[in-house]
Amino acid sequence: MLGCNLFFYNFVFVMGTFLDRVKIGWRRLKSWISPVFISFMCVSFLFWYILKLQYIYTTDFHAYLSVDGERLKVPCLVEGKGSYLVGYRLNRKEQKVSLSDLKYTIEQERSPEDDGVVREWYVLDPQSVQSAISVRYSDIKIISLGDIPRLEIVHEQGAEQESESEQAVE
Repeated sequence: MLGCNLFFYNFVFVMGTFLDRVKIGWRRLKSWISPVFISFMCVSFLFWYILKLQYIYTTDFHAYLSVDGERLKVPCLVEGKGSYLVGYRLNRKEQKVSLSDLKYTIEQERSPEDDGVVREWYVLDPQSVQSAISVRYSDIKIISLGDIPRLEIVHEQGAEQESESEQAVE
């Protein structure tokens, strides 16, 4: 415990001296270089960055989908204008997709002991997912998809038990 406190106080002392040095350096820089020059330099950097956003770039991107309430994070390789890519990166809104709009297969994971189905999964078709993402992100081109996570099929236990108890009563 004592070592942790000593580390914390040492860290605060080092950061304090670092910030003091930065303040002294800033004062010296202001005395040598005009603040107007620094502001023009910042504005020119901003204009340069805005102009660079008009070019076409290829980058990795994560599309956030909500497939019938289940959240998916699908890695994609996309191509588009820099301004659109930055906009989609900053806006991480989930796009809603219905499972009926996608092609899928059902994969079963069986238990080796009792041949019963332990879990069932929806394995989504990459081409249908890519077309669903392309429709929702129309300003950029989806080149390829990474590994698409599987969706677990959730069986409602309560509904099955009620139907079994009704059959037993009859």
